[in-house]
Amino acid sequence: MASGAQAAETVYAAVAIVLRERVRRDGGAGVEVLFIERAMRADDPWSGHMAFPGGRLEGGDSSPRMAACRETLEEVGLDLSGAEYLGHLGDLSGRSGAPKPMLVSAHAFHLAEDQPLALDENEVRSAFWFPLAELRNEARRTTHRIRELPEHSFPAIVVGERESHFVWGLTYRFLEEMFDWMEHPLRLR
Repeated sequence: MASGAQAAETVYAAVAIVLRERVRRDGGAGVEVLFIERAMRADDPWSGHMAFPGGRLEGGDSSPRMAACRETLEEVGLDLSGAEYLGHLGDLSGRSGAPKPMLVSAHAFHLAEDQPLALDENEVRSAFWFPLAELRNEARRTTHRIRELPEHSFPAIVVGERESHFVWGLTYRFLEEMFDWMEHPLRLR
């Protein structure tokens, strides 16, 4: 984390990458990851985007990991206190849309028990589990352009409806980190 004057200007946030294993209709098993669609809000530069549950660190949070757990409980009603903690995937800086610099910490969890989702409609429009293996399906690859940088395109993955349910930006970058970690779990960083 930053120090001095930059620390006062930087916003710290954390997200939870929540995984679960489910039996598919064909009898096989597969891992799923939880995505949320952020609620539409005028004060939110990421309004309507696909993301992982999470948010800003607050005074009562003892760590970014605890903030990710708290935000997941608040946003989608999942209690991660009994989930297996898989690890800290890293910290990434936000690139655009934020009024202040933002550093986001990602933490991965394995949820062994079924819990119903209970959405906070002020924060989350929808939430769903998506097959992890499908994130590597080339047919789901696309690009995304934002109004502020029309000459740039960003890699994205379709996780639902093509026009609105795609992962890009920080969420996409955290997925890259996760897949890299899964392929090289013992590599020191």
